[in-house]
Amino acid sequence: MKNHLLLTVFSAAFIFTSSAQAQYTGPSAAPAASVEAILKNPVDDQEVLLKGHLLRQIGPKKYIFSDGTAEIVAEIKPKRFEGLPKIDEKTNVELLGEVDTSLYRAPELEVDSLRVIQ
Repeated sequence: MKNHLLLTVFSAAFIFTSSAQAQYTGPSAAPAASVEAILKNPVDDQEVLLKGHLLRQIGPKKYIFSDGTAEIVAEIKPKRFEGLPKIDEKTNVELLGEVDTSLYRAPELEVDSLRVIQ
């Protein structure tokens, strides 16, 4: 009986500690998309993952982003740039965010995560 209890305790401890150590650090579940596809069929609040370049800044938090298929306005808060190397129009970046639609303007991208890629 004592051995059975001891085995149960060790099994439970192993299960809880092994699951606590596993942390996923890979890519997001957001589907990779293209700017062209987003502009053709914009879906408000759709999560997207885009790779390309920030071509130019057009406002305090607004940038023109292109993935080579088309251009879209990306809203990026200054804190998203913290800890990153200097970014220019030649820097490859990955944007994770949501499509933001409006009746009064073209669709934009609200960026939740900005990452420099090689």
